[in-house]
Amino acid sequence: MYTSKIAGLGYYVPENLVTNDDLSKIMETNDAWIQERTGIKERRHIKKGDGNSTAVMGVKASKIALERAGIDANDIDLIIFATLSPDMYFPGGGVQVQEMLGVDTIPALDVRNQCSGFIYAISVADQFIKTGMYKNVLVIGSENHSGGLDMTTRGRAVSVIFGDGAGAAVVTRSDKEGTGILSTHLHSEGKHAEELVLMGPSTEHWVPEIIAENPQEDIPYYPHMNGQFVFKNAVVRFAEVINEGLTANELTPADINMLIPHQANLRISQYVQKTFKLTDDQVYNNIQRYGNTTAASIPIALTEAWEQGKIKEGDLVVLAAFGSGFTWGSAIIRW
Repeated sequence: MYTSKIAGLGYYVPENLVTNDDLSKIMETNDAWIQERTGIKERRHIKKGDGNSTAVMGVKASKIALERAGIDANDIDLIIFATLSPDMYFPGGGVQVQEMLGVDTIPALDVRNQCSGFIYAISVADQFIKTGMYKNVLVIGSENHSGGLDMTTRGRAVSVIFGDGAGAAVVTRSDKEGTGILSTHLHSEGKHAEELVLMGPSTEHWVPEIIAENPQEDIPYYPHMNGQFVFKNAVVRFAEVINEGLTANELTPADINMLIPHQANLRISQYVQKTFKLTDDQVYNNIQRYGNTTAASIPIALTEAWEQGKIKEGDLVVLAAFGSGFTWGSAIIRW
């Protein structure tokens, strides 16, 4: 059986920077309120006419990852695209990326696991490579949240959190034992699905019915989040799934060189950091600058940490995420 490793990383965020002060001009909020609750100072939003979309940003991040991996797009055997905000209801973004990259009829798979999407996608790529079915898999996490948020005071509890962007990783075959992706661990708990949810549009309630049947103060086609409940579950599941991964590989928290958590809320990351007694140098956070980019948050943060020299050969890197579904997961990587 083969092992898999991350051979190239890339990310892209729109140029349009939206600060907390910018949001205070369109809704009742302020910089202190947002930072106290989330740790976020600014985020990037797609600007109408800038040419970006979920798929386009995914392609931009992918081209960087491919170049750094030293392979051509035609060397890719499979595309896995993680997003909750596809350009179209169907088909998914994976086939759009395949067409934009100009590669032949390789398979394209879409993953809809929201904040845990990139971890799930990495796990799928790892399994395809370990079995020998594929050699090079392009894994993408990309999100365009800004086009679907309630940017009024009514929606501020959710809307101030999210940003747009994309990250990508080339996962490739390796013959070197004891390195690369050591293991991945995935979970879900569907009974809490409606605690972090977008109820429509859906096949149960198509857009015209939603608009006609629901008063403006209760619009189910905007995201709903029970923030305190999500927070309480997140800190527990983060710790569980990180420990699960460490135990499976006979490792301890002291072995972690870099933890890249999903950038949901800085307070969650800080709680997990404290739980595992990790220093600031052992945890990478960038939610302050990008907000929560859902499936894109881990690959963006992972790329930045690597670019800044915070991840070196031989380091133990732990990826962990928790989000809507509820779904959560971890990946243990020896760089």
